[in-house]
Amino acid sequence: MAPALHGGELLKSLMGIDAKTLFWARQISNAGAFLAGSANNGAHAANGLTAMFIATGQDVANISESHAGLTYARPLDNGGCYWSITPTSLNAGLRTTRGARVVQCSLPQTQGSCYGDAGPPPEETAMTDMPWIKSYPAGVRWDIDIAPIPVPQILDDAVARWPDRPALEFMGKRLTYRELGGLVDRAAKGLQQQGVGPGIHVGLYLPNTPHYVIAFFGILKAGGTVVNYSPLDAARVLEHKIEDSRTDILVTLDLAALYPQVAAMLGATRLRKLVVGSIAEMTPAPDAVRAQMNAGKLLCDIPQDDRHVSFAQLLANDGRFEPHPVADPKDAIAVLQYTGGTTGLPKGAMLTHANLTAACAQAWATVDGILEEGNERILAVLPLFHMYALQVNMLFAMRCAAEIILHTRFDPDAVARDLTTKRISMLPGVPTMFTALINHPGVDKLDLTSLKYCGSGGAPLPLEVAQRFNKLTGCTLNEGWGMTETSPTGTFTPVKGMRKAGSCGMPMPRVNLKMLDLDDPTKYVPRGERGELCISGPNVMKGYWNNDKATAAVTTFDGFMRTGDVAYMDEDGFVFIVDRTKDMLLCGGFNVYPRTIEEAIYEHPAVEEVSVIGIPDEYRGQSPKAFIKLKDKAQPFTLAELQAFLKSRLGKHEMVQAMEIRAELPKTPVGKLSKKELYDEEAKKRAAAQGSA
Repeated sequence: MAPALHGGELLKSLMGIDAKTLFWARQISNAGAFLAGSANNGAHAANGLTAMFIATGQDVANISESHAGLTYARPLDNGGCYWSITPTSLNAGLRTTRGARVVQCSLPQTQGSCYGDAGPPPEETAMTDMPWIKSYPAGVRWDIDIAPIPVPQILDDAVARWPDRPALEFMGKRLTYRELGGLVDRAAKGLQQQGVGPGIHVGLYLPNTPHYVIAFFGILKAGGTVVNYSPLDAARVLEHKIEDSRTDILVTLDLAALYPQVAAMLGATRLRKLVVGSIAEMTPAPDAVRAQMNAGKLLCDIPQDDRHVSFAQLLANDGRFEPHPVADPKDAIAVLQYTGGTTGLPKGAMLTHANLTAACAQAWATVDGILEEGNERILAVLPLFHMYALQVNMLFAMRCAAEIILHTRFDPDAVARDLTTKRISMLPGVPTMFTALINHPGVDKLDLTSLKYCGSGGAPLPLEVAQRFNKLTGCTLNEGWGMTETSPTGTFTPVKGMRKAGSCGMPMPRVNLKMLDLDDPTKYVPRGERGELCISGPNVMKGYWNNDKATAAVTTFDGFMRTGDVAYMDEDGFVFIVDRTKDMLLCGGFNVYPRTIEEAIYEHPAVEEVSVIGIPDEYRGQSPKAFIKLKDKAQPFTLAELQAFLKSRLGKHEMVQAMEIRAELPKTPVGKLSKKELYDEEAKKRAAAQGSA
């Protein structure tokens, strides 16, 4: 490869053309790039092409002269564009990094590759535009190569490299990677026998059992798309997701807490078939476990009809499924992951194969050298239907060829026991989990020295919790930021190296972050100033399913995604989140939208007006509190009565935990309900209570 050139040595290797004509590349409003030069009135003088306007993912929008030399244009992981000039005398590729001046030219038929720009060397430009690069710990690079690959390749690679390494452990039963791969292949064939293939969406309504892992990869290998469903969802949300996502088949368990909810959707929605498994079949003693669960009235009787298939029947085949290669991992949707909104029902984030595998590669790049492939154990307590857990506890764990210890729920006693006896090395969690652990009786007497990497996400991590956890375990608790729409990587805090209290870290490799002006969404604010956090990178979703309007609403003028978080970045590239532009609460790691709760409360016949805000919760972070004005002559009700009314209308994580009935609710001068006064009043109450304590 030719050395890097800059200044007056601009790309002279370009077929002998005086590359001083290549002057700069920049972003334009159509989210593409404009390439110009210093000769011919700002044109790029190469084989008759005078100017190139590249619209990301589209054909060329405007070429002043010849069309013959330009063959195609497509987007790159880094948010820029790639275009190819292929006349007979030249085969060159030009790549622009969005917003940068550096242009890379690939010349396979001539002298190789070189860099050129009109200013400082590429390294200096990167330092100026991306201050976090200088803060990266040794061994971590921002400009890693991320190949877009299908999600099942993560499992296939682990099976090929570590076939006899334990992959899953559930209630004392282990599966090796070879055994897991075999079960996934059988699930793929079984699903194909049920009609699954490209264009078919299959739902997962499951807790953390091997069924989830097997079905997830089986769906993708069969050619289908995964739709995640939360067992916390209310009936109306389930119905919406089924219809909106076009889910035809759904995998669940015969648990009384799960099966009745989805069985009610058969015939009432487009859902046509249920695949039903049992916890007992995945344990070392299935008969004993089933008997115990029956005695506890935890199970349902499952009909034997053409709308039901048992999980065992699904796997009863030779595993020779028909492969459906993913033609373009950047375009093919792997998972529809629904996320709530400040208005209306949840939206489905379209996460492609490339999104999910890029996020996995990004995470690995930040811990390579800290974790060892084929020699780690991860405790998977967070629910796999949540994107954070799906990525870290399953995909990333398999990238490490780690053994995944599955827990169906967070039980501090069980977690503390397994951390010690099973020598867990990786523990992803949310702040409420770590708060419970550090306060667990006798935890200070446990040997937790096996822990190498612990990550906290889903909500801001209190500094005191991080400090106590580190003192207790000797393992640093690393905070990061991400969201469903980003697969869900975004920022990371280095395990070793610079750290800053109160920060959620710095951008992941290949992630770029900017702060949008809060008053003028046509420009960004300078570094150090507060603005709406916006992100670009190969991990960012394709868009919202069947909702172009919602996608457009979160897309900036230059193609970044608006997150709704208000943040600033310091001189070292560390991000500090200070507020939200969205009306959203974080309750135990789950996004909860007051608008959803308010709409459910408005269905109560006695309610005239309602405002829901978040109040501090020592364990969950925040909890919803409802302020209610009753209709004239309506009878008041208690919190317990309101919760009973809302039980079928809201998920458990959304349930109101406090209530206050008032004669009037605060309003703005134009008569709109105002929450500012309610937040102020609650803050004063807390301050007064602390002052008298």
